[in-house]
Amino acid sequence: MQLEPGKKIYFISDFHLGSPGFDASLQREKKVVRFLDTIQADAAAIFIVGDLFDFWYEYKTVVPKGYVRILGKIAALTDAGIPVYFFVGNHDMWMDGYFEKELNVPVYFEPKAFTFNGKQLLVGHGDGLGPGDHGYKFIKKIFRNRFCQWLFGVLHPNWGIGLANYFSRRSRAMTGHSDEKFLGEENEWLISYCKEVLQTQHYDYFIFGHRHLPIDFVLPQNSRYINLGDWIKYDSYGEFDGDTMHLKFYKE
Repeated sequence: MQLEPGKKIYFISDFHLGSPGFDASLQREKKVVRFLDTIQADAAAIFIVGDLFDFWYEYKTVVPKGYVRILGKIAALTDAGIPVYFFVGNHDMWMDGYFEKELNVPVYFEPKAFTFNGKQLLVGHGDGLGPGDHGYKFIKKIFRNRFCQWLFGVLHPNWGIGLANYFSRRSRAMTGHSDEKFLGEENEWLISYCKEVLQTQHYDYFIFGHRHLPIDFVLPQNSRYINLGDWIKYDSYGEFDGDTMHLKFYKE
């Protein structure tokens, strides 16, 4: 894609709608919609880079209750001709056609390369990449298994969604505050992943979410790693103006 003058591409991630409860989630959802309203005029494309929801599962004829404002806004954007791309996160990986059919939004399950104005970008949620974290990588294979997903779908939504929400809260409790500080170049697994990729393929920007911490890190070969942060604490996002990627913060 070659951007028209004055147009920009926006990258956002980690809203975790549904968490920690209805009231807080609703206020966050409304804020995200207001942000999308402000960028609609100059947006050439919008990337939602995972964990839009704290939990999402598409049963055969049922989707989780709520989220009408954000879903309606995404539909309005695509109806207006603004492409929206969605990358599944570790909290909303159980996508099965609803976004494609209802919202005209392509859904990606793995990092994907894009070229804008001659700049090479690799975009993905970021979970399960880089060294270590073998326990999660094993669990991710189970969650992605179609048969295991079918077994979960046999549960009544009241039981299935309730169970998923319980484990989601437990996961956050176990993580604690470990995502609130930069761990250093050698301990940030996504930086290690970016360096490994750069050994065989150049990208100008690596754009990920998942980490919940806004990061703009200079890599070898004039490359940069951008982590988009989240909308629980930071209200941060990425903005590509056709030449440079900027990490910004939404202020009302």
